[in-house]
Amino acid sequence: MIVIQNVGTSSPARIRRQWVKRIQWGVLLGLMVLIYGSHAPLITLTKVDGRVPFNPSSCVVMIELAKLIISLVTLVLTGGASALRAPPHLVLVAPYAVPAVLYALNNNLVVLMQAYMDPSSYQVLSNLKIASTALLYSVCLGKRLRPAQWLALGLLMGAGVCHSYSSLDLGELEGAEAEEGPRLHITAWGLFLVLVYCLISGLAAVYTERVLKSQKLPLSLQNIYLYVFGVAINGLSSFSSVASEKSFLEGYSGAVWVIIAGQAANGLLMSVVLKHGSGITRLFVISCSMLVNALLSWATLGLQLTPFFLLPVSMIGLAAYLYYI
Repeated sequence: MIVIQNVGTSSPARIRRQWVKRIQWGVLLGLMVLIYGSHAPLITLTKVDGRVPFNPSSCVVMIELAKLIISLVTLVLTGGASALRAPPHLVLVAPYAVPAVLYALNNNLVVLMQAYMDPSSYQVLSNLKIASTALLYSVCLGKRLRPAQWLALGLLMGAGVCHSYSSLDLGELEGAEAEEGPRLHITAWGLFLVLVYCLISGLAAVYTERVLKSQKLPLSLQNIYLYVFGVAINGLSSFSSVASEKSFLEGYSGAVWVIIAGQAANGLLMSVVLKHGSGITRLFVISCSMLVNALLSWATLGLQLTPFFLLPVSMIGLAAYLYYI
């Protein structure tokens, strides 16, 4: 009788590799959730007299620049520097400009939308980007989702709406309505802009995933292409507005540099998810980060959590179970 050891799905070596991979993904996703969730509380901690003391557009440029530098260093350390000796073909590099343009467009849309709706309405309606990303993921990438997975994404979007709703101070809003008129409002133009914003957000994520997976290049090199355009486009936007606002590095504190480092790391980790995972995983990371955001705000800023907070927590847990199990 011939006995073949360590072959098949029950091989100890194979099981060990699977567990190592799961642990690595767990650490990566947990770190991303923590960074995403700490972003808003950190920005709040930087405020002076209720205002952000630094130029937000310059902060975006610094984040893009940090990601570019880290990608360059990574490429050199992994022995891929030879790829930079010859100029790349335009056909190879041009697709990486599209995400930078889409994200820059959405950053401007966020500012424009505030004139047509209140911030709370934007916070609630922006959860529609979960639906737009899922639809584009299915249509553009040809990924068929099971009915249970569609239900999971619906729960994820519902959890976002519930969390946004639970964060509204309805008593304060009612008092404001009595004194100043209604504060919760949205115009038809504002609703249209929200839909465009959610569509662009989903398109940017799906397109980036498609580009990263379709080209057999080192991820660090692909990141260089991405962030060269990111630095260029956001740099032009920043320097065109810096004359009428704050100077480029004005108001930078230790907390601001922590924000830059965290967001740069998160962007690089997200490229790993899009290259080797899926954009749907990104949606779960963002949704889970809302809960971390609330907990950190409770611990550091004194945010009052209500029992209603348990509803989005349960919905996200159920969504993850339905989608991945």
